[in-house]
Amino acid sequence: QVQLVESGGGLVQAGGSLRLSCAGSVRIFGINGMGWYRQAPGKQRELVAHISTYGSTNYADSVKGRFTISRDSAENTVYLQMNSLKPEDTAVYYCNVHTTSANYWGQGTQVTVPS
Repeated sequence: QVQLVESGGGLVQAGGSLRLSCAGSVRIFGINGMGWYRQAPGKQRELVAHISTYGSTNYADSVKGRFTISRDSAENTVYLQMNSLKPEDTAVYYCNVHTTSANYWGQGTQVTVPS
C-alpha cells in the first residue's frame, strides 16, 4: 500500500518561507509526474505546481516566481519551496504522484499565513 507522507507545513508570517516535503512509504514505479495542490476553505482544490518525469515544471500563475518544485527521483520525494508567502497562500497543501495506472495523494499539510 503506497502512502505519501507530507511534512513542512506550519504558520509563517507574510513574506516568510516554508519548504514542504512529500515522500512515498514505498518505492513507486512508473511515475509520470509529481505535484502539489492546495485547497483553501470554501474553495476547490487547485494545482500549485507540477514536475514531470522529465523534469519540466509548471506553476499556477499566483505562485510563479515565489514557489519552486523539485524532486529527488531516487528517493521518490517531491519538495515545494515557498518564498514570499502571502495570506492568500493559506490552505491545506496536498502532494500528488501519478503513474500510468494510479494516482496517489498525501493526507495534506496546513500552511497558514496570517494577514
